[in-house]
Amino acid sequence: MSQLNALLDEYGESHQDPTNKAVHWVCVPVIVWTVVALLWSIPFPGALRVGPVPVNWATLVLLLAQVYYFRLSFRLGLGLLAYNAVMIWLAAWVAANAPWPLWQIALALFVAAWIGQFLGHKVEGKKPSFFRDVQFLLIGPAWLMSFVYDAMGLKY
Repeated sequence: MSQLNALLDEYGESHQDPTNKAVHWVCVPVIVWTVVALLWSIPFPGALRVGPVPVNWATLVLLLAQVYYFRLSFRLGLGLLAYNAVMIWLAAWVAANAPWPLWQIALALFVAAWIGQFLGHKVEGKKPSFFRDVQFLLIGPAWLMSFVYDAMGLKY
């Protein structure tokens, strides 16, 4: 069994309840976006760009996450790259268009999404996986993406 499959299986052990799964389909993407948005909000020295993408704390952290994902599975990493590109675009769009500062919006949603996650795990009756191993904070999005791949008949 590959490392990715072992991680996805271990993550899935504490995500069997349909209510908890549904909560994760909402809250995990929200949490990912809020982390990206909060990092986006931290001032970054210089105004560097790589093509259309600004270099800032959010893009640097996502670059590291992408390395992790590609090491687990190149194919799944491609899906997560597209997902993370959407997270970057959304953070930039909200920063440019929202009536409130990006960090305030992100912080409020971050708290709400984590409350949702913990309520989902209360229903599940099992602690969140990241209490055992912090890398499961990165596995949550991969776990959801694996279901997308399965639904599309794609191997990862």
